Amino acid sequence: MPSWPWPKSPRASLRPLIRPPPSKRTLIAAPTANSGPLLTRRSDRALPSIPSSRKLWFRTLPIFLSIITVSTLAIFNYQKASSSIVNATLYALRTSEAGKRELGEQIYFRDKFPWIWGEMNQLHGRIDVRFGVKGTKGSGMMRFRSVRRTRMGYVSYTLWQNEVAVRGS
Repeated sequence: MPSWPWPKSPRASLRPLIRPPPSKRTLIAAPTANSGPLLTRRSDRALPSIPSSRKLWFRTLPIFLSIITVSTLAIFNYQKASSSIVNATLYALRTSEAGKRELGEQIYFRDKFPWIWGEMNQLHGRIDVRFGVKGTKGSGMMRFRSVRRTRMGYVSYTLWQNEVAVRGS
């Protein structure tokens, strides 16, 4: 078997070129609070120690979890508020004579940020939502419920009501 003139691995011949020579500089300790101004900074100095406080971690964890929970609920509520079901029921209330008679004109959500209560499961055909509405004459709570009994069946509306609290007379 012939002897090859080059090493078996190409990296083996490059190792002396890639590896930097060992540094003869010693590490310098990180500056302390009373050591004065830091006039020069070396890149190979020791890193400062980071205080690990479990109390701070345990204090901020409930705040973080509550922010995540509120954000998740707000996202899901926004998804419900912008759904076609809520828009269609609100439109049906605006165009109905009973809705105009009880609430007046300009029927819309009661609150600036409406909260949609209930279940909206279009996949299984279960919808039961309620939300606050208002008009020029009064405000109330709109409730809509429908079910789809079979997988490919028709949707049946079981409840569509508006509970009105009339403003003054």
